[in-house]
Amino acid sequence: MRSHLLNDTTAESYRRSVTEGVERVARKLAATRGPFTGVTPAELAPVIDAVDLDRPLGDSSAALDELESVYLRDAVYFHHPRYLGHLNCPVVIPAVLGEAVLSAVNSSLDTWDQSAGGTLIERRLVDWTTGRIGLGPLADGVFTSGGTQSNLQALLLAREEATAGRTDRNGPAELSGLRVFSSECSHFSVQKSATLLGLGQDAVISIPVDRDKRMQSVVLAAELEACRAEGLVPMAIVATAGTTDFGSIDPLPEVAALAEEYGAWMHVDAAYGCGLLASPTRRHLLDGVERADSVTVDFHKSFFQPVSSSALLVRDGATLRHATYHADYLNPRRTVAEKIPNQVDKSLQTTRRFDALKLWMTLRVMGADGVGQLFDEVCDLAAEGFALLTADPRYDVVVEPRLSTLVYRYVPEAVVPPEEIDRANLHARKALFASGEAVIAGTKVDGHQYLKFTLLNPETTAADIAAVLDLIAGHAEQYLGENLVHA
Repeated sequence: MRSHLLNDTTAESYRRSVTEGVERVARKLAATRGPFTGVTPAELAPVIDAVDLDRPLGDSSAALDELESVYLRDAVYFHHPRYLGHLNCPVVIPAVLGEAVLSAVNSSLDTWDQSAGGTLIERRLVDWTTGRIGLGPLADGVFTSGGTQSNLQALLLAREEATAGRTDRNGPAELSGLRVFSSECSHFSVQKSATLLGLGQDAVISIPVDRDKRMQSVVLAAELEACRAEGLVPMAIVATAGTTDFGSIDPLPEVAALAEEYGAWMHVDAAYGCGLLASPTRRHLLDGVERADSVTVDFHKSFFQPVSSSALLVRDGATLRHATYHADYLNPRRTVAEKIPNQVDKSLQTTRRFDALKLWMTLRVMGADGVGQLFDEVCDLAAEGFALLTADPRYDVVVEPRLSTLVYRYVPEAVVPPEEIDRANLHARKALFASGEAVIAGTKVDGHQYLKFTLLNPETTAADIAAVLDLIAGHAEQYLGENLVHA
């Protein structure tokens, strides 16, 4: 079994196995004609259940043969131009190369003595990102597994800063007085984080949005004032730069001013909108982000990186101490005085992949402008899609996109009960997925079922969007025709 260990004696075997895997995936990518096969859980589960994990196949080629039927054949392929579903991007080749390198070397980014150069590369990328944001000379940060973890850590820091210096740091009565403010379109991880941090979901005050799905700063001001009048503590304001459903960007300068006035921690969830940091034409949409206390970025959304590649950045690196714990076997206190850079001192994770390498390789090969141009392309495409939707009498579109998301729904020409329209749209999404011709997402707006294009593939065209809209209309019309006849 030692022949399967990656080391100096098995380097040639490693080369052959990985090359064969790469070649098979390359052939699969080249031959893919749709984003999905339409396979159902009931169809695929027996295939996977039939695999006897206690009877190994013995070699990589046989395992790759099997992988075709249990995974590759029916995977959802984000690189296909008619994958228009969730916030999943096609990935750039330099990042995939970085993924191959980091997996083989297998550095763990918790301590210097496990990562060395990897630690410094991550720190350099953190500095690069905080510089792009404009957080100032004291800024710092750490890579994370994704936006949910970044948001959790940001609110952890906000909680600790809000309770610093109080006598009963852990008392439930004290935590019960803390409040977090975010828009009604913010990510669910805000409520989830509040629960995990002992605040409870009731601690999150939902601020209504305007017609462009942006937080209403006037209402936020009123809620902050009511909070103060009740003797409660405005712990944090979470502004979103790129909401999951609409790609909307909250009014960051106004939110920053209110955060300063009321002494609240300002966190910007830019998991989606962080691509604007590299945009040659749209960077101004993030104006005000430089005033935040913390910022979430997901490079695996709008920087075209493989999952996972995210980071939490903070204005004052000293606040990261709230995530610091010292273990004698790992990062003893003496290492601080010795100025040994241990990233675990800043992270909620211990063992952690060298995900920063993917972004490093991308910037070294393509440059930030190259990434930004790709993101600009999908934002431009969303504008074209919006024009198509507004000109099409079959569809109602919710809001003009700021980034690359379109939310809309099919509306029949005939008068149909609203609940039937909801069912028709839901049916159309499911039928389209089952056909494998395209993948789209869905959401609810004011209680009604809507559909969603999340455009993150520069290879997608306006013609693709038009074709998918025709497919959706066909499925919806068929559903209404059959059900209204039966009714």
